[in-house]
Amino acid sequence: MPDPQPQPLRSLDEQRAEYARRRGLAMPLAGLIVWTLIGVAGAFLPPILAVWSLFIGAGFIAYLGMMLSRFTGENFLDKHKPKNVFDSLFFHCVAMALLVYAIAIPFFRVDYTSLPLTVGILAGLMWIPFSWIIQHWVGIFHTITRTVLVTAAWYLAPHRRFVVIPAVIVGVYVVTIVILEQRWRTLNRVAPPQPAGHESGGSDLRSRT
Repeated sequence: MPDPQPQPLRSLDEQRAEYARRRGLAMPLAGLIVWTLIGVAGAFLPPILAVWSLFIGAGFIAYLGMMLSRFTGENFLDKHKPKNVFDSLFFHCVAMALLVYAIAIPFFRVDYTSLPLTVGILAGLMWIPFSWIIQHWVGIFHTITRTVLVTAAWYLAPHRRFVVIPAVIVGVYVVTIVILEQRWRTLNRVAPPQPAGHESGGSDLRSRT
């Protein structure tokens, strides 16, 4: 059986440019869906079930994003597309965000209504490295806006935190998705996607962003 053809080596700039040309909707769509369900659970279920819905839902976002990526054209699980080191970097950031449960759980044991605050903010931190990868401000906007509004909601709605905070996060996701879609359409309108090994991929992207 012949050995598979080795993949041509690509520079980090080329891989970064290829990553930045993606649509980037799978994960925010997953976040929007899950946080909507968390908010519905907070509105209609008893506190113990609302807590469990938040724990389970926040951990399920990455898996739902992988499934949705098949429909957004990103297809994270496609074994035939060239490997990109920034995929690995992004999923390391996802793992980092999941580890913040070590901070959220002790506060939750003292005050269970702190859970939407801690998970809502800490799980959004991975948007900052994403913003750096694609060289666009959308991730920084997402993290800062999410942090400020979630903190404000925690103080302003002390008796409805499991409803108001998810609603705030869903709103931030909606704006983020609109920005990402406009960005993607602009990239495709300015210039069609270049082949993976195109030498000017990194410089072309930088000139557009």
